[in-house]
Formats: sequence, C-alpha cells, structure tokens
Amino acid sequence: MGEGPSTAVPGDGRAGPAADAPGLLPHGDGPGTEQAGPGRSGPSRPGPGPGTAGPAARSAPAPAPAPAPVAARVPVPDERLLDDRLLAVRAAEGDDDAFAELVRRHSGTMLALAHRMLGSRPDAEDAVQDAFVSAWRRLPEFRHDSAFGTWMYRIVTNRCLNALRSRPPAVRLEDVPEPPASGGLGAPARTAEADAAMAALAEALQRLSPEQRACWVLRELHGLPYEEIAHVTDTSEQAVRGRLFRARRALTEVMSPWR
Repeated sequence: MGEGPSTAVPGDGRAGPAADAPGLLPHGDGPGTEQAGPGRSGPSRPGPGPGTAGPAARSAPAPAPAPAPVAARVPVPDERLLDDRLLAVRAAEGDDDAFAELVRRHSGTMLALAHRMLGSRPDAEDAVQDAFVSAWRRLPEFRHDSAFGTWMYRIVTNRCLNALRSRPPAVRLEDVPEPPASGGLGAPARTAEADAAMAALAEALQRLSPEQRACWVLRELHGLPYEEIAHVTDTSEQAVRGRLFRARRALTEVMSPWR
C-alpha cells in the first residue's frame, strides 16, 4: 500500500502531526525540525485556527514566578542572643520577655553592688527590686547614651545612697576592732583570722560616707573606670578621684593591723 498523508515526515523517524498535541513540547531539536527533505513536500498542515496558539507560542513555557517570602517562616531571635540595647528597645515597646532577660543578665551584679553598699542582704534585695521596677517604668526615657548596665548601676547606686543617708550615723572608723595577737596559729586559726579581717573590712566600709563608699565599691570591687563612676554617681571625675583617695586612706589606716 502507498504512504498516505499520515506517514512520517521525510528525514525524521517520528510521526508528524501527533507530535504537536496541545500542551506538549515538539520533539527533536525545537521548532522547525520537522521539515520536508530536499526536493520533496511533506503533508500540508492547517494553520492555527481562531484562538489557537501557533508553534512559536508553544515553543517554551513561561518560567514560574519565584514564591514570595513568607513572613511567618522568619525565625524569632532568642532573647539570650540579643544585645542589651536591642532588648531595652523591645522592652520599652512592652516586650516582657525582653525585660526579663535584662533582669536575668544584670540582677546578680546589681545585688552584689547593693550588698556591698548596704551590708545587708535583705536591704540589698529590696534596693535591687525597687531599682528594676523603676527601670521598667522609666524605659521610655532611656536614651541609650550609655549602656543599659551603666544605667542600672546608676539607679541601684542612687537607691543605696538614699538608704544609707536615711540611716543613723555610724560609729567612727577608729572603733573598728583590731585583730587579736597571733602566735604560731594553725590552719583553722588562720582561717578564722581571715574571716575576721573580711568582717572588719565590711564594717570599715560602713563607716565611710555614702559617697566615698559608692566610689570605692564601684572602682575596687566592680572595676568601673573613673568616667563611668562619675556618670553613675552624677558627679565629676575629679570628685570621684577625691572620694576614692579619702576612702583608700581611711581603709588603709583601719586595716593596717591586719596586714
């Protein structure tokens, strides 16, 4: 039998019209590959009818658009990984977890400061609690011109100074007890003597003026620089140096028998 119009296109081993089914890409090397060989005419194909896309329109599908980012997939940063400045901003906006993280970071240092200033653990706890409550209320006023820790040093120090100024006058430094005479002390006795020396130092600190005590504790026990101590105590660096000089001289005289 002779080859009718449905035979394969010369020069190609595949069927012709069936390859152009709607929704499928043409086989071969792309559009125009199914052409008749030299000197021969292939079966004619009807042109695209109304509403039908031609071969060029079906050559390649349009690339799918990239999916838009989903805001819900962005991980929320852990408060423990954020710095104090950002936590303070979030806390000022009402983020309780951010402020709780600030309290967790700084409560230990502030409690140690208050205890050394006031000499009483319960009084220190009250002062620190009041300081953090005050900080929470005043967060919108925090201008970030200093670190949050420095700001808390200032609030706690002011709380302690107010508490010390309201106390009755302390006894004089000269009344701090001297160490007992030692002669061939064993290990337990030396331990007891060291404990007594620490107690004498704590008592001597209570005999300093509140301003001298604040500067000495911030410098000697917390290692703050003079500039930061001046900011915390709301005074000048020269005044800080003067208070430290007088505090050190007084403590040296009192503690000299323990050396």
